[in-house]
Amino acid sequence: MRRVTAMSDLEAVLARIEADADAALDRLLTLLRIRSISTDPAYAGECRACAEWHAADLRGIGFEASVRDTPGHPIVVAHDRSATGPSALFYGHYDVQPVDPLELWEHDPFAPFIETRADGTRAIRGRGASDDKGQVMTFVEACRAWKAVTGKLPIPVSLVLEGEEESGGVNLPPFLQAHADELRADIGLICDTSMWDEATPAITTMLRGLCGEEVVIHAADRDLHSGFYGSAAANPNRILARILSDLHDADGRVTLPGFYDGVPELPEALRAQWETLGFDAAAFLGAVGLSIPAGERGRTALEMVWSRPTCEINGMGGGYQGAGFKTVIPSVASAKVSFRLVFDQDPHAIRDAFRAFVRARVPADCRVEFHEHGAGQAIRFPIEAAAFGKAREALGEEWGKPAVFIGGGGSIPVTHELKKALGMDVILAGFALEDDRIHSPNEKYDLESFRRGIRSWARILDALAR
Repeated sequence: MRRVTAMSDLEAVLARIEADADAALDRLLTLLRIRSISTDPAYAGECRACAEWHAADLRGIGFEASVRDTPGHPIVVAHDRSATGPSALFYGHYDVQPVDPLELWEHDPFAPFIETRADGTRAIRGRGASDDKGQVMTFVEACRAWKAVTGKLPIPVSLVLEGEEESGGVNLPPFLQAHADELRADIGLICDTSMWDEATPAITTMLRGLCGEEVVIHAADRDLHSGFYGSAAANPNRILARILSDLHDADGRVTLPGFYDGVPELPEALRAQWETLGFDAAAFLGAVGLSIPAGERGRTALEMVWSRPTCEINGMGGGYQGAGFKTVIPSVASAKVSFRLVFDQDPHAIRDAFRAFVRARVPADCRVEFHEHGAGQAIRFPIEAAAFGKAREALGEEWGKPAVFIGGGGSIPVTHELKKALGMDVILAGFALEDDRIHSPNEKYDLESFRRGIRSWARILDALAR
């Protein structure tokens, strides 16, 4: 049973959030004007400026906040441990994706504005609005409201805001390990995920891991005239095409030896909940001009994108690809291949299996080289844990319908790092929508997502305190 005083405090906090809505939006728009593109060295100064902005803003709320240097972009660390009870560590990132191709933007990506659409709904337009500045600020604004109303937070809270999530995040793991004693908490919180739909909140409890490989096949010492050398000389395009074709069987299963080691069937309780979501596979594919699921035969589309591993060819190149036609046998061909991993699959074992698979199919007078492009394990969190139930209840109170536990087809490597370095489970509660165009031109974040995201975090902090 909730205490009357706690309920009264929460109601006052929610009222404060509504009263402060315009100021909260102004703060977000100021943040969105900072061009914190982490992958481009030309914007290093703006990345630091963004970190400094966050640290100053958090200090203004009452956090002990500092900007910590790394070999790359700085990390913001903030603490407010004046409360008692279970502690939380919130993770977010202040860096953004490059804006290319700029000509596809309908406005300056770093001149954010509020767009009113034909149906009367409003959205914040600008790079980083959804990924991840708007989402980060939902949590910060919830903390601001609690501090303004009660003078403290419901529970001890720390924040880590990274500046390299969009460019590999190589400096975060050693930072977490070096500062584990300072950062360790009872639960992790991340707001970098999506709603199930615009009216249904969600907690993501499963994320796939990733293994990326680039393979390069070398044949002759130069491009050859196909009339003089055709059939007689090895063609790396043909060699590579055959290898890539062999990666899947006729039923869509990946053929690498040992690929499915550590991949159990989906727990029945989770499968049953997913079946209640009303997911329309035909509409899902139809929205991108397709109609036939291409993965493992006999699996549902949700299983394919949330709980089954994949092997995808992300890019291929070799030979002449310019205008017109050039009859050459190329000397080099390459492909980029990624594996999305689930449950307990070992990315390093899969990398080794892929390289052995390729080497076995390359002719003796050709050679192959590989370039590694990251590796991370999948992660899943226990939905039966008390903190997940409390967060689910709090989200349901805000949105008027129960939050659903969902999987994520992508990868958020920091979740595994938080689990490995700090031993924490992580609640991934985000308020992005499918049409937010993250990583694309004309990114947006619905104003309602921003407003109710703030209210949702205020409720979650209250619920975790109970």
